This record gives sequence, C-alpha cells and structure tokens, in this order.
Amino acid sequence: MQTFINGYDISCCTLCPRECGKDRTMSYGTCGCDDKIRAARSALHHWEEPCISGSNGSGTIFFSGCSLCCCFCQNKEISHEGFGTEISIEKLGACMLDLQEQGAHNINFVTGTHFTPWIIEAVKSVRDRLHIPLVWNSSGYETVKTIRSLKGIIDIYLPDFKYLSEAIAKEYSWAPDYPKYAEAAIIEMHRQVGAPEFDENGIMKKGLIVRHLILPGHRHESMAILQRLSEMLPKDEFLISLMGQYTPPEEKLPYKNLNRRLTSMEYESVLKCAEKLGLNGFSQELSSAQAYYTPEFDLEGLEND
Repeated sequence: MQTFINGYDISCCTLCPRECGKDRTMSYGTCGCDDKIRAARSALHHWEEPCISGSNGSGTIFFSGCSLCCCFCQNKEISHEGFGTEISIEKLGACMLDLQEQGAHNINFVTGTHFTPWIIEAVKSVRDRLHIPLVWNSSGYETVKTIRSLKGIIDIYLPDFKYLSEAIAKEYSWAPDYPKYAEAAIIEMHRQVGAPEFDENGIMKKGLIVRHLILPGHRHESMAILQRLSEMLPKDEFLISLMGQYTPPEEKLPYKNLNRRLTSMEYESVLKCAEKLGLNGFSQELSSAQAYYTPEFDLEGLEND
C-alpha cells in the first residue's frame, strides 16, 4: 500500500542516493529510520560559521539517523546508534517557532535528508509565522531530485564536500558514488540560491557555504576538492568552510591515520591552497578539535507539551 508524505511515496524510499526502496511504514531504511520523525536536539547552537551563529546562535534541530554513516562520525550517537525521540510534524513546526522566539538567527536542519518530505510539511504548517532563514545542513550525499524538492523553502545550503576520491569514499563511508552525487547536489543548491546575501549585521540571509573536514593523512585530497570547487562554481558566489576539528573516536579505527589528530602542517597546507585558489570563507583554529564543540544530545527542546 502506498503511503504519501507531502506527495512523496515513503513505501518505497529513494530519498537519498542509497535508494534502498524500503517501505518505511513497515521497516527501517538504510538511514536507520522508519516513517516517524526522530530527533535528538532542538536548541540554539553557537559553534557554526560566524554568519550562521551570529551573536544569538543558530536554531539547530539535529535529526537521528544518517544515509552516509561515516566510520569517523563525531555524532555517531545519533547517526549510527539512533539516539533520539519520535516527534510529530506538528511538534517539528512548534520547535521552529520556539527557536525563533528564543532569538535564533535561522532554523538549521542538521542531517535531515531522510526526513525531507516531513520537514517540508512542517515548514508549510508554520510558514506564515516563520520569519527567519532556513538552513539545510547536510552530508552532501543527496540526490538532485531531493534537493529540487526544497526549492523555495531552503534559503541557505550548508553541505559537506567530504571526498573527491571514490576509493576513499568507499573505504570511510561505504559510498563510492559520493563524489558524483555531492557535486551534482552542490551545483543544484547554488542554482537555487545564487550568490551569498547578508543582513546589516553580517548574518547570512541566503546563499551556499560548502564545508570540508580535513582528514588526517589526506591533505592532497582536500586540495583536490578545493580545486574542483573552484572549477564547479563562480568563486564569488559561494563560501568555503575549512574545518580542522577532526577528533579521533574513542574506539580505534582500522585506519592508522584516523586515530590521530590533524597536524599543523596538514592544516596550513590546505589553507594556503584555498588562498592560492582565491576562495573566500572560513577556517577553524586547530584548538577546535575537541569534544567540547560537539553538542550534547539530551533531547533539549523536544519535550512533550
């Protein structure tokens, strides 16, 4: 039996590039989720890019589950292990309004790809009362079809561009097709929102910021990604956010390089590459590579009314 959410048939799920085809009314998709929205936190967050967090914070809603499942994920409690609580579409809409009331500069949907139709429905239900930008904060592992469904709804796209190498994408995220999907998705995101726009306080109102987490032992991969981005998009129509926050997981991984932190040499060489290419954006201090900057997933803001 077909079941639709905002016109999308969730009885044969193809929201992400995995296209698992699972009937999410009866079982879990590759993302680890069924047909109920599951989230782990709805609260102000102050550790995003300056034009996103500003002085008040970004109104982040962290969803449980993930279609990519990187072996080094710093949010594995919610992405791999499914921590979170079920919330209704109505509750999701209420969370957005509550974050706006708290002074959030924007509503920031974190890893919401596998809940796209539900999120769209929730936004529509509160659209007339919501007056701040909406941010799509994702892994970059998305289909163009899913991103097109967000046209006119999302104001700011904040995707990762994790890998350019199919071999590395396969090894760390079991997704050798990641590069082609990320490229196509980012191009579509840019097509929708165009060049960055900011308010009088420097808070982004519209635009594209492409994030890249530099992995230990892969500085040349990072440089290749920057080169590819400079070829894909007009340099003055997107921002790059280079992250040096990689923190080794507590449990040892079978990859020696991922069991250590990024070195200053690795990080500085990638920053110099971005500068040489004329890319604009943000970079972190290496001191951000610590668990302190990972939010606590304590169901804040998701309590029942």
